[in-house]
Amino acid sequence: MGRDLDKERFTEAEYAAFGERIREQLGVLRELLATPGFGEGPATIGAELELFLVDERGRPLPRNSQVLEALGDPRVVLELGRYNIEVNLTPTPLAGRPFERLSGEVQETVVKVDGAVEGGGALPIGILPTLDAEDFTVGAMSDQNRYRAMSRGIRRLRLEPFLVKIDDLELSVEDVILESANTSWQVHMRTPPERFARLFNAAQLAIGPVLAACGNSPFFLGRRLWEETRIALMEEAADDRDVQRRERRDGRVTFGSDWVREGAYELFERYVRDYDPVLPDLRDDAEPYEVPELRLHQGTIWQWNRPVYDPADGGHLRIEMRALPAGPSCADMAANTAFLLGLTLSQAERDLTGFRFGEAYQNFYRAAMHGLDAKLSWPGSDAEFEAADLVLRLLPEAREGLLAAGVTPSDADGALDVIAQRTRLRRTGAVWQREALERFEGDRERLVQRYRELSLSGLPVHLWP
Repeated sequence: MGRDLDKERFTEAEYAAFGERIREQLGVLRELLATPGFGEGPATIGAELELFLVDERGRPLPRNSQVLEALGDPRVVLELGRYNIEVNLTPTPLAGRPFERLSGEVQETVVKVDGAVEGGGALPIGILPTLDAEDFTVGAMSDQNRYRAMSRGIRRLRLEPFLVKIDDLELSVEDVILESANTSWQVHMRTPPERFARLFNAAQLAIGPVLAACGNSPFFLGRRLWEETRIALMEEAADDRDVQRRERRDGRVTFGSDWVREGAYELFERYVRDYDPVLPDLRDDAEPYEVPELRLHQGTIWQWNRPVYDPADGGHLRIEMRALPAGPSCADMAANTAFLLGLTLSQAERDLTGFRFGEAYQNFYRAAMHGLDAKLSWPGSDAEFEAADLVLRLLPEAREGLLAAGVTPSDADGALDVIAQRTRLRRTGAVWQREALERFEGDRERLVQRYRELSLSGLPVHLWP
């Protein structure tokens, strides 16, 4: 999805040809995944960080192309909204001190981007509290063919506007620009094909309690909504289904509907079978093993945990974990990553397919709605736990998973202690934002200004005044 397209309009013949090609490439991918030795290599992790650009008042600043040009940093790319920008962190081995390295690079890049914004700055936050309805015009979209083409592709499928509903908020939506309200911290973990199913299922289970401890998106358009409103907003804003298709399949942004039982191919096959193309860009200059059309198609289905096939260096698989919000600080994002990866690794040691998938599904949305106050279930117990209690109970398991993967004990402990302190104090980013807005008597601009100052300090949010 990082590559721009040569054009923004496609014919029905191109849509049909693209559909045929992704079905062909699905067979190529199946053979690649079955090749002995495919994807072997040390476990590595990476991340993508989406940022908001703001002016001196804390309002969204639509200047991402100017910031990109000023930076000249290959890690930095444009995002959907002109007030969004993305930083691609350097992949690093999981063994050793990965969270220390991630935290350092996040701090370095956020400060760098912030310094390149004339008349404002940058901040990592799930949803910018100062966004208003007028920030979602067609002109707010970044000047790239791929975003205009994606918008056309979604409109081609859903045909007419429909209501976006989150609690008591209702909006009539005609375009994908609402997606620009959401910025995320997306974690990648390289995964051997033979372990993919267990690790993916474990990530599906882990994300519920992890998300409960990471909420950072309590406001949208001046309303207080979910602890992690991004989840609901993204699912509504990118939904291409009419009424009939809502009964037949999940939306393009989804948690999923069942455990993976065979491996990554199972998900890629589902994406080809169930989802119509929205970016039918055909390439004739690629090698067969690159399967570029299949990868482009997969990049337009935003499952909260999803598989990634990367043809680089002989090819490998990754699990992309997309549900975490950006921010509040470099220390918080490193800690969130440690908890999510550690819990995923520890839960992958058992077969989760005997646990009712609906409970993992329910955990995820309860956590997004209620944060640390959510009621969550967990394998091995018929009882429900308050999320804060469950998080503290699961931290030792996450630590065991990290140490077994070769993470240095002090690095694991330093990151997980941030989660422990945040949970005990109940000081997530969402809580801080709500309390700050009350303290500032509803002044959203002052909230953003203060948030940016504290975020740039690098301090974890539970230490923010």
